[in-house]
Amino acid sequence: MTKFSALRELLATRDFRRLFSVRLVGQYADGLVQASLATFVLFSPERQPSATKVAVAFAILLLPYSVIGPFAGVLLDRWRRRNVLVKANFLKAIGVIPIVALIAAGNDGALLGVSVLLVLGVGRFVLAGLSASLPHVVEGRDLVTANALSPTSGTIAAALGAGSGVALRSLAGGGDTGSQSVLLLAAVLFICAGLIARRIAATALGPTGERAPDTFIGVLQGFVDGLRVLGTHGRPRRAIAVVGIHRIALGMLTVDALLLVRNTFNSMTNADHALTQFAIITGAAATGALVGAICTPWASRTWGTVTWSSAVLVFGGLAGGALVLTGAMNESMPVLLIGAACFGLIGQAVKVCADTEIQVGIRDDHLGRVFALFDMIVNACLVAGITLMALTSPASGQTPAMISAAGILLVVTGAWFFTTNKAKG
Repeated sequence: MTKFSALRELLATRDFRRLFSVRLVGQYADGLVQASLATFVLFSPERQPSATKVAVAFAILLLPYSVIGPFAGVLLDRWRRRNVLVKANFLKAIGVIPIVALIAAGNDGALLGVSVLLVLGVGRFVLAGLSASLPHVVEGRDLVTANALSPTSGTIAAALGAGSGVALRSLAGGGDTGSQSVLLLAAVLFICAGLIARRIAATALGPTGERAPDTFIGVLQGFVDGLRVLGTHGRPRRAIAVVGIHRIALGMLTVDALLLVRNTFNSMTNADHALTQFAIITGAAATGALVGAICTPWASRTWGTVTWSSAVLVFGGLAGGALVLTGAMNESMPVLLIGAACFGLIGQAVKVCADTEIQVGIRDDHLGRVFALFDMIVNACLVAGITLMALTSPASGQTPAMISAAGILLVVTGAWFFTTNKAKG
């Protein structure tokens, strides 16, 4: 089956199209939210971000959900996932309203952080539900293609949302008023995503099997059971570890790129140009992810998920690390963009392979909690990388030792993943 015929077969499936549409609309709206907040907090002329401030911002957004994520995953294995997708998107739309009010009041403190946490935290819940639902609408070999298409397209939709959010903010008058307009548009799109999810049959997305009562003890027991199941499945566990290690490197390089464009490539008064450059870097990483998504279904079928993941980690780590280092030290945006694309390709390739390993190796009645655990680990590793860079990077972002360390980390991980899986079969 060719790649195009596989895509046609996927898109001919009604429930897959609807699930895919929920992801695209919702993640585009996520991008709008992120763009409006970036312009308000990190890219305004009167605020100079340090590595520490960036790390704190990411920790507020990611770490609390990393704590509650596994419990949400247990609920995904008990509640109808279709209903979760509907109600969670509606809840996100409601949650945007306090953010609009806080921006109108000029409040960029802890209350804003908590409000954003609620919206993006529910968004993580939605993404885990989408991943756990996918095997119910796609079967067999098409699952790899679906895992490549759906998350990658969602990432691209979020990047497009962020880019268009910056443009729409300017069209709406810029400043706080522009940020509020973009947020209100995001709320409308969250409602649209919920309405699309309503068109899927209530039982179509699972979970299947017996469902335990929704009690706190039941959730806690399910959490422990999810850890136990993951602990007894070596290939999915090692695949998750690989994605987590990539996110450590990605967190390091995200902070570095932000500091470079904000404090080194541009003057402090030229915040808009810095934001544009950071959006372009994000777009380059998304382009790399698209290439990874296109290549991975064919490559993983030809060489296997282990060999393909290991290869992109080794070669991508070497090439991407060298390019990012060259671009950072020579203040070269083109070279930095190619390096960002390399890291985007690596991330998407290993994520698609890990998703497939989990979906093939874990029973359906545990998929929700395992994907939520996966999300928790990814978030914690991302924050770890961000924090590590915050403790070591100067405000300029020019830190060759840490950039080199990120590339080497991926190379070593690729070698470990290949040898360990081949030894254990």
